[in-house]
Amino acid sequence: MDTPVTAGAYLRQLRRHAKLSQLDLALITGVSQRHLSCLETGRAKPSPGTPHNLLTALEVPLDECNRVFLAAGFAPRYTATPLAAPGMAAIREAVSHVLHANNPAPAILLGSEWQVLAANASTAVLFELVGIPPQASDGLNLLATLLEPCGLGDHLINADEIRTLAWQRASREALGNPTLAALLASLPAPASTERSEALPPLVLTRVRSTRGELNFLSTFTTFGMPQDITLASLRIEHLIPADDATWQVMRGAHADYAALVL
Repeated sequence: MDTPVTAGAYLRQLRRHAKLSQLDLALITGVSQRHLSCLETGRAKPSPGTPHNLLTALEVPLDECNRVFLAAGFAPRYTATPLAAPGMAAIREAVSHVLHANNPAPAILLGSEWQVLAANASTAVLFELVGIPPQASDGLNLLATLLEPCGLGDHLINADEIRTLAWQRASREALGNPTLAALLASLPAPASTERSEALPPLVLTRVRSTRGELNFLSTFTTFGMPQDITLASLRIEHLIPADDATWQVMRGAHADYAALVL
């Protein structure tokens, strides 16, 4: 997707990407269709609040919002605060609580390039169950370990499905993320990035472990209404055991791990 030069062209491209007509966006935001048309063609200059209103309705990533503000002649509105900054202490505490509460199911905090920023004890347990040393998770990138040989992807029973879905998701995210796009270009593509057969409504992550097959549902937690680029990029992936056998293995393995740590 080429980068537009003007704010109006940016807004038009983002609206079309969201598959909304000018009338659709006008009804959602309260901005008249006529004024929206003038903004997109450059016949009208937006007030500072109008781009914010439109971009919020279009659910545009915050870093891309900053590019639209700059194109419109305004200062960037959003900053990217390092997660380790003192002002993010409440966020770190909340994330730690969520990760810990998810035990004995694995939970992983991911950044915008799929880098693993934190994980709970059950993630280390899962790595041990598939024969990957726990220290291998240090500096891990989840996308890379799924796609590269000898990574976590090699321990998946349905590796083709998971790799294809991960590739497709990362490709969408990479449209507005040059760093992720560069990473994706360096990784081996799945054998087929387009699946012709019908997938089930929910694809399980099926893991081959030393205690048999483990099946997980994957869900994500994100922060609602983030106003910081770093915060907006964070997500926690929860691997929830999908059957009683997997729950039993994870409960037992986590209890053994906790006893060793204590």
